[in-house]
Amino acid sequence: MTKKKQSLEDLVSISEAARLRGVTPQSIDELITRGRLPAVEIAGRRLLNRSDVLNFKKDKPGPKKAGGVGK
Repeated sequence: MTKKKQSLEDLVSISEAARLRGVTPQSIDELITRGRLPAVEIAGRRLLNRSDVLNFKKDKPGPKKAGGVGK
């Protein structure tokens, strides 16, 4: 398998990733922390591959439900 060479133009900041997805930067940061979105650190900044951001799929739509609520 050949690995596609990544250029700096393919990388976006957390803020830009949030704008692309229509979410907050905190949401993107949480996905990185949980290992759901890969990021690289360059010069102290975490950057994401634009295609990873655009192709990201949520597991399930909507907010998570707390166990036992409403019973």
